[in-house]
Amino acid sequence: MKGVLALLALVAAVTSMEDFSGHQVLRILPANEEQVTLVHDLESYEDLKLDFWQGPSRPERFIDIRVPFFSLQDVKVYLESNNIQYSIMIEDLQTLLNEEKRDMKIGRAKENARSTDTFNYGTYHTFDEINTFINNLVAENPGFVSKIQIGSSYQGCPLNVLKFSTGANRPAFWIDTGIHSREWVTQASGLWFAKKIVKDYGKDPSLTATLNKLDIFLEIVTNPDGFVYTHTSDRMWRKTRSPNTGSTCIGTDPNRNWDAGFGGGGSSSNPCSETYRGRAAHSEPEVKAIVDFVKSHGNIKGFVSIHSYSQMLLYPYGYTTVRTPDNAELDNVARTAVNALASLYGTKYTYGTIITTIYQASGGTIDWTYNQGIKYSYTFELRDTGRYGFVLPANQIIPTAEETWLALTKLIEHTRDNA
Repeated sequence: MKGVLALLALVAAVTSMEDFSGHQVLRILPANEEQVTLVHDLESYEDLKLDFWQGPSRPERFIDIRVPFFSLQDVKVYLESNNIQYSIMIEDLQTLLNEEKRDMKIGRAKENARSTDTFNYGTYHTFDEINTFINNLVAENPGFVSKIQIGSSYQGCPLNVLKFSTGANRPAFWIDTGIHSREWVTQASGLWFAKKIVKDYGKDPSLTATLNKLDIFLEIVTNPDGFVYTHTSDRMWRKTRSPNTGSTCIGTDPNRNWDAGFGGGGSSSNPCSETYRGRAAHSEPEVKAIVDFVKSHGNIKGFVSIHSYSQMLLYPYGYTTVRTPDNAELDNVARTAVNALASLYGTKYTYGTIITTIYQASGGTIDWTYNQGIKYSYTFELRDTGRYGFVLPANQIIPTAEETWLALTKLIEHTRDNA
C-alpha cells in the first residue's frame, strides 16, 4: 500500500507541473523608441500570458519573451504588422525542460550526497538537497563554516546563510544567489562557491589572505518559496509566493522590493506582472531578512547579488541615470573582473551601470546596499546570452561557476584591500 501511495504522490507531483509544450521564446529587436513602446505595450494584454525574460529597454537592445502556444499567432502578427524584427530563440520550451529533468535524474544517480566531497556539483538540486549540503558542509568544517538563519520566508522556509570565518568581529563580504527562483544556475553556482572556499582556504594565497581579514557570507537560496515552486509546480516561476490583497496573482519580484527608488520605472504596480514591486518597500520577508542582517552587522564592505542570464557585471544605479560618486572605481574593478572571467573559457561579459547596460530597474538589491554605504555593490547576470536562457544545460554549471569565481575573486580582493 505504501508503494502505491508513493507512486500516486509521484504521479500527482509530475502532473501538477506547468506544461510549456509549444511555448516559444522570441527574441525581438526594436529599431527605435516607437517600437520599444509597442513591445512594452504587449505587457498590458494580460490574456496573452506573456513572460518577459528580458524586458523592454532601448532601441537595438534585444527583448526576450516567452509566448504561450495559444498566443503565438497573435504576437507574431502584431510584431510583423508593426515591422518589428524578431527571431525564435527557443522553438519549444518543454523540450528543453524534459531534457533538464532527464539530466537531473542522471546527475543524482551519480552522486553520494552524504558528503560534500561526493556531492554532484554538475547537476541541479532541490531545496532539501541544498539544505542537506549546507548542513554537511558545516559539520565537516567546524570552527570555519557555520550556518546562520537570518529569518524565514513567507511560507516558513528557513533563510539560511553560510558564514566562512577565521576570527571574531571581522568586516564581511556578502554573496547571494537565487533571489529570482527560476535562475537555477545561480543556486548551483553558489553550491560550487561554498565548496571552493572550503577547499582553497589555506592553499590559495589570495583566498587565505581574504579570510584572514574578512568573513564571507553566502546565501544560496535567497527565495526558497519560489525555488521550491519551480521544482514542484512551475519551472518558470520568478517571484516570491506571498499573496497580494485584492488580486488572485501571487508573489512579488524581490529584486524590485528594496527601498531604493522603490516604485519607480522598471517596476510594476500590477500584482500579475513579473516585476511587481510589492505593496511597500521591504514587504517581502526574504528581502527584509537581508535588510535587517546588513543593518545589524554594520560592517559589510562588499555585496554581490547573482542572477542569470545575459553575461553582464553591473553596478549602481538601476533606478536613475545619475552616476554614483564611485562610478569610475566601480567601472575599473568591473573591467578587471570580466577580464579575469574571460581568461578561463573566453566567455564575454559586458559591464556598466544597471540602467545603461541592461534596463531601468527600480527597487533593486545593490542600489539599496550601495546607498547603505556598501561601496562595492555588484550584480552578475550569468550565462548565457539567450540560447537557453533560464534553462541552461547542467553541463554548463561547473564552467559557469569556475569562471564566475575568477571574477568574484577580483571583486573580493579589491574590497579587502580598499574598503
